[in-house]
Amino acid sequence: MTAKCEGGEAMQGMDPEPTMLAARIAGAVAGALVSLIYMMPKGAREAAARAIAGIVSGLVFGAPAGVALAHWIGVTDLLSATETLLMGSAAASMTAWWVLGALARIADRTGRGPRA
Repeated sequence: MTAKCEGGEAMQGMDPEPTMLAARIAGAVAGALVSLIYMMPKGAREAAARAIAGIVSGLVFGAPAGVALAHWIGVTDLLSATETLLMGSAAASMTAWWVLGALARIADRTGRGPRA
């Protein structure tokens, strides 16, 4: 059974399109993996926390980040929706990874974090 709007048209479902969901997941994971290469975590706990935060932020903020980046770079008309979403998810994931890594380093230096 399909839900109907007031005018009688069928309502759009809330289920994510598989292609877009795959782009979000791929971008978020790629962003976390690329960040891992450049800024290694000090331990397993930090790695897990940063990976989860990076992937979740890539999934949640991938679409608005992709649109903003495409507009800022000036390639909005050149990219498909999938490419824009992939780019945004990777950028959001990388940003979260780097911010959490920087905060962990600052906490270590100020004496509020774990000592190695």
